[in-house]
Amino acid sequence: MVAPTNESDPDSPFCRAKTLLADLIGLPQLQAAFEGQEPSHAKRVYTQAPTLWLLVMQRLGGGLTLEQVVKDLINNHSDILPENRRVTEGKLSENNSAYNKARQNLPIEVIEEFSHRVCDHLARRAEPAFLDQRVFILDGTTITLPPTQELKKAFPPAMNKHGESVWPVACLMVAHEMQTGCALVPQVDPMYGSKNSSEPKQAEKIIDRLPENSIVLADSGFGIFSVAFHCQLRAKPFVFRLTKQRYKAYIKKATLIEETEGCRTYHLIWKPTAKERKKHPALPADAAVEAFIHQVDLENEQTLELVTNVETDGVSVGELYRRRYDIEFDIRDLKVTMDSENIRAKSVDTVKKELLGSVIAYNLVTQLRKQAAKLINVKPRRLSFSGVWTTFRYDLLYKDFNTLEEWNLAYQGALVSASGRKLPNRKEPRSYPRLAHARRQKTTKFQRSLRKSNTKDPTPPPD
Repeated sequence: MVAPTNESDPDSPFCRAKTLLADLIGLPQLQAAFEGQEPSHAKRVYTQAPTLWLLVMQRLGGGLTLEQVVKDLINNHSDILPENRRVTEGKLSENNSAYNKARQNLPIEVIEEFSHRVCDHLARRAEPAFLDQRVFILDGTTITLPPTQELKKAFPPAMNKHGESVWPVACLMVAHEMQTGCALVPQVDPMYGSKNSSEPKQAEKIIDRLPENSIVLADSGFGIFSVAFHCQLRAKPFVFRLTKQRYKAYIKKATLIEETEGCRTYHLIWKPTAKERKKHPALPADAAVEAFIHQVDLENEQTLELVTNVETDGVSVGELYRRRYDIEFDIRDLKVTMDSENIRAKSVDTVKKELLGSVIAYNLVTQLRKQAAKLINVKPRRLSFSGVWTTFRYDLLYKDFNTLEEWNLAYQGALVSASGRKLPNRKEPRSYPRLAHARRQKTTKFQRSLRKSNTKDPTPPPD
């Protein structure tokens, strides 16, 4: 760890939040830059920098309530607050209304910029994973939101023959770096309604934000011409799985160029079909992608069909695609382990802020995992994310430090503890057969109170 060397230096005072950002992200000027974006106010305690940090703290705590995070701030993190008489005298109220107001007033553009800078910085620091290039895995997921009128309008619930369901649904397109699990800021759109978006459209937006020298890896839902052509326009190599149906259609126009034991490779000048042109009228008349199709033999007489514009052998591409499932663990860690799928915010603006805070918090944990893995010379994914997250909270966040020496000792101890969170060596990944489960009960107090208010007694009570 490179800790601040001078506690009186205004650019790097001893402050837990700043030190944590400096150590884990390697961008010590980041928080200071945001502190300088607004004029100082003698009466304000929750300025932009501490409000941003508390948003992240809520998610690092696994979805802490406003009351919990404010109490933790006063007890353990008051050093991140600006100079203020109430803070100095220890008279700052534990009432969460001031923080809640600051969170609502924090411009969404500020936290978006903060999140993009953090995530992009970490992504660009990732080590090459395949042919001296980074690999980013794309996938889509959804989260349900509280059933407020504002959220239902922005993210309409699903519809069926019985009408509208209860929960607003947001569709997230995520991109995670393969080696470390570092996440870019997700693309968020409605899942349903007139303004909904598809996974290919979302993928194109997030591909625009990938760092240079990056390969795009995704499953068969993205193995279509429009996404491949967009990758080509952005100079991003791609590896996509093909459905059996698309493989059979494309192979008719392809040329077999190599056949080895367990693999067949075809060369294809990939052009859009009439149906794809109708769906994507902006495609140029000469739109085409030079690609290779690899059919790789698997166990149990199964085959894997892949399309790519990366010039390498099919076996290597097949081995790379085996890593695609890593993003399923990343999504689980982000949504379930850190409880980001249960956002309590009731407005669109605050939902986005909490979601961005979740991504920053997640990336802080992946960085600690990366540093701990380096300590014992293993790949970051060999360490348990949930185990590292537990170490992060109990060895760093929930303890109070008075000096840099105490912080240094605690940080080194946290690295050693996290490095011991190794996952077991399994020759084969665990298999979980699909089982039918009863549908989750979704009746809430909100629904009961709504039904109660809409119920009218047809006959008045007797006198």
